[in-house]
Amino acid sequence: MELIYDTMDLLLPFAWMEYTFMKNALLAILLMTPLFGLLSTMVVSSRMAFFSDSLGHGAFTGIAVGVLVGMASPLTALLVFSIFFALLITYIKHRTAASADTVIGVFSSTAIAVGLMIMSHGGGFSKYSPLLIGDILSITYADLVGLAVVDGIVLIGWLLLFNRLLLLSVNSSLARSRGVSIFAVEATFAALLAVVVAVSIQWVGILVINALLVLPGATARNIAGSVKEYHVISVVCALLAGLVGLFSAYYLGIAAGASIVAAAAASFFLSLALRPRFRR
Repeated sequence: MELIYDTMDLLLPFAWMEYTFMKNALLAILLMTPLFGLLSTMVVSSRMAFFSDSLGHGAFTGIAVGVLVGMASPLTALLVFSIFFALLITYIKHRTAASADTVIGVFSSTAIAVGLMIMSHGGGFSKYSPLLIGDILSITYADLVGLAVVDGIVLIGWLLLFNRLLLLSVNSSLARSRGVSIFAVEATFAALLAVVVAVSIQWVGILVINALLVLPGATARNIAGSVKEYHVISVVCALLAGLVGLFSAYYLGIAAGASIVAAAAASFFLSLALRPRFRR
């Protein structure tokens, strides 16, 4: 790790680089935001924005469950519950006549209510309120190792699922006729989303994490002319938003998660303005 820090000092001779927490935060941005950019493309294409928002609510309940069972670090409960929550929504969505947004809305509202009840019991909610806005400056070396592992898992899953996900996002009936198991593909992708949300939520914040799963892909879709451009632009937009947001948070003394989302939103509105030129 010292080698990485020394390289960062050499390549980035800025005053803020003397702080280890800023180096860790920068490394976290480099590891985390490309994942959001990559997953965002399929979230937008598959119209899963509401679903990804519900994962944040489910993660909140996972934290509450971890607290309830007395875990010193509720991350394990958070991961397990988030994956279970994502798979349960996907299962119910395929087994009921109700519309997808109705099923997701029911689970989302139930999850946030249960989480609030557990965390507010005995007046202890205030100590968990930082999770609502996140704190990327608190990330540690162990957290970075965990992020690197998640990066590897998600990239492998993405490579294995991409063609089927793309076909499914275009036309589910066509995907079914080609032998694609719609439930299996959707469930696996939902689990990948849940893992990324669960691992990132303590640094990004529950209130804004869904925006990072929507804005990069929405921005790229406005101006991309091909599937390749769509993915590249989304990843670049997410990465740039992360860097701009981190530096803004440091210099302006504001929440990093919110400033990252604000930067991503700015890129989205810029892409709207530029869209007519790219659509000619």
